[in-house]
Amino acid sequence: MTEKFFKDLPLGDQHLREERVSGEDIYGGIFLNMKRDQVRLPDGELAAREYLTHPGAVAVLALLDDGRVLLERQYRYPIAKACIEIPAGKLEIGEDHLLCAQRELEEETGYAARKWSYIRRIHPVISYSTEFIDIYLAEDLVAGNSHLDDEEFLDVFAAPLEQLLAWVEEGEITDVKTTISAYWLDRYRRGLATPKAIK
Repeated sequence: MTEKFFKDLPLGDQHLREERVSGEDIYGGIFLNMKRDQVRLPDGELAAREYLTHPGAVAVLALLDDGRVLLERQYRYPIAKACIEIPAGKLEIGEDHLLCAQRELEEETGYAARKWSYIRRIHPVISYSTEFIDIYLAEDLVAGNSHLDDEEFLDVFAAPLEQLLAWVEEGEITDVKTTISAYWLDRYRRGLATPKAIK
């Protein structure tokens, strides 16, 4: 399908690739590490690339029986704002992605899900980070008790998809994983998208 859009462009990506020549670690944090690499550009010139390495994360689009979406409000220090988001959390090194999603949903909201599906992987900041987020669909929820991490404070609530989409359109929601999940759910309900079943 993509061929018709790229039919007048060169085949492959070799003419776009940047090759690493050398690199150094600039900063090592709790889970983020900053690196600076020297790369050779397609025209042979050299350039610097700085980026963060990130272990990856998961996010959960959790649906209540009445169709509402389970959401959180959490203060995000870098942008000094309490943000509306779907539940999410970073992966531990070597951690199974689905198990991480199940753990994060239960820890943050108190809910467990009897049905899990995989939606897709996204790269939220491709220009300066290796971070990816695997998004899962959680259905047939069972309420329980949350058990937040010591440094975690958030509100849990639910809203219909129509409200979620309105918040995105109004700019109230700017979080990329939540925005993508809202539009995916809209397509899913109209029969235009399908999650991948997990066996």
